[in-house]
Amino acid sequence: MAGAEKLLGKGDMLFAPIGANKPIRVQGAFISDDEVEHLVEFVKAQREPEYDDTVTQEAEKETEKESSEENDIYRDELLERAVNLVMESGQASVSMLQRRFRIGYTRAARLVDTMEDLKIVGPSMGSKAREILMSPEQAKARYFSDSNDEQ
Repeated sequence: MAGAEKLLGKGDMLFAPIGANKPIRVQGAFISDDEVEHLVEFVKAQREPEYDDTVTQEAEKETEKESSEENDIYRDELLERAVNLVMESGQASVSMLQRRFRIGYTRAARLVDTMEDLKIVGPSMGSKAREILMSPEQAKARYFSDSNDEQ
């Protein structure tokens, strides 16, 4: 802003109110870092802090919810079929999963991302298909042996 180079510091500022053509020079209260520290120490010395436990509880609930949602991603009923398809075709691509399973982009991308998280396929390399990092036997033994035992 033009004119800022003329400010004196120590609370001197330019204020641009809504509808004004140019900013107005105003003076705000200046407080040094030492004064801030002294003020904080004074307030802290007045009494013991009173914590609102509901804030912490809400944060913990959110963390649990996020963790639960993250685990739900690994429980997608299509994941095992998607891994099998990737292993059979020798490539992992979102568009292939979309076509074969008739699902939307978001779910197909989430399946591929999950396979990457599980180290079944490698990271995206632009337009190239992702590298498959483990054999079908390794993938089944590591991630899907429980579901096969139940059937």
